[in-house]
Amino acid sequence: MTPVFFTKFSFRIRTRTGAVVDHLTIQGRDEGEAQRKLRQMYRDCEVLEARRLAVTGRAGASFEEVVDLLSG
Repeated sequence: MTPVFFTKFSFRIRTRTGAVVDHLTIQGRDEGEAQRKLRQMYRDCEVLEARRLAVTGRAGASFEEVVDLLSG
C-alpha cells in the first residue's frame, strides 16, 4: 500500500456574512483539495490568503514515538 501524504494549508477567508476568519488550518494532498474541503465548511466564502505550512516531524509517527519525543 502506497502511503498518502497530506500537507497542511492555512487560510484567511471572508465568510458570506462578511466576517473575516484567520488561521483556518486544513490538510489536503494539494491546495486544491484543501480549498474544496474549506468550501464544504464555509460555503460561498472568499479566500483572502492561502499558505502552505511548513511540515515538522515526520508523517506516520506511532503513538509510542510521539510519547518518547514529548517525554524527552
